[in-house]
Amino acid sequence: MKYVSQWLKLLRLKHYIKNLLVFIPLFFSKNITIVNLELTCLGFIAYSFAASAIYIFNDIQDVEKDKLHPQKCKRPLASGTIKIKVAFTVGIILTLVSVSISLCLNNICALIVLCYIIINILYSVRLKHIPLMDIFILALGYLIRIFYGAYITNIRISGLLYLTVLSGALFMGLGKRRGELQKTSDINQSRKVLKYYSYEFLDKNLYVQMALSIVFYALWCLSFEYAPLLLFSVPVLIFIFLRYSLLLEGSSDGDPMEIVTSDYPIWGLCFVFALLVAVGIYL
Repeated sequence: MKYVSQWLKLLRLKHYIKNLLVFIPLFFSKNITIVNLELTCLGFIAYSFAASAIYIFNDIQDVEKDKLHPQKCKRPLASGTIKIKVAFTVGIILTLVSVSISLCLNNICALIVLCYIIINILYSVRLKHIPLMDIFILALGYLIRIFYGAYITNIRISGLLYLTVLSGALFMGLGKRRGELQKTSDINQSRKVLKYYSYEFLDKNLYVQMALSIVFYALWCLSFEYAPLLLFSVPVLIFIFLRYSLLLEGSSDGDPMEIVTSDYPIWGLCFVFALLVAVGIYL
């Protein structure tokens, strides 16, 4: 059972929550059919496999450094619970399966997955050490999920919605780096890129992105002339951002998945938000 739990930890199953973004285009399209839902579920599985493969490759890349870290040394590869060769083989298999499933959906989906994998491998090897580039690639990962979901069923998404997701993703990326910087006692033993950042720089830009996300989303809601109820979701989104910011200011290290999966009020707020959006769009 412990070995299974280590594999689940290596595959980062809880991070599959981020892959739910592939459903966003279908949700907002007013074109939810059984066929489209089945195709998007298939896309969710394919993208999740690709994401797990990237996490495996990233852990392999960082294994020696993780062995020296007080917390990360407990990771499956760093602790030796799972052999590197076995993990690498599984990563290759997941990559091939992901691309194959995406190819069955359409050629563009396969291309998007390949681009996602290549970008993240480059990120793991080199780009994560370049200031600002590291944050933008983290944000790009969220945006690519939206594009992937849109092309699964050939749905066109508003530019304002893309901008909302991009600024929201930058907000989380900046918050992650700020949390890491805040919790780091020895900058030389942390991420190399952190030495280029200051708390003040990350803090200011963090809240700029939060404001932009709210504005972009509000403008997107206003673009629906016959959906006045959609505007009721704006205050809930503001509340979600404020709650998230409150947790960032606390003891959190800024990891979005740690915050989202461990805070029940955010789960409740997200449920209310989704309900209001559904009511606003479909009624």
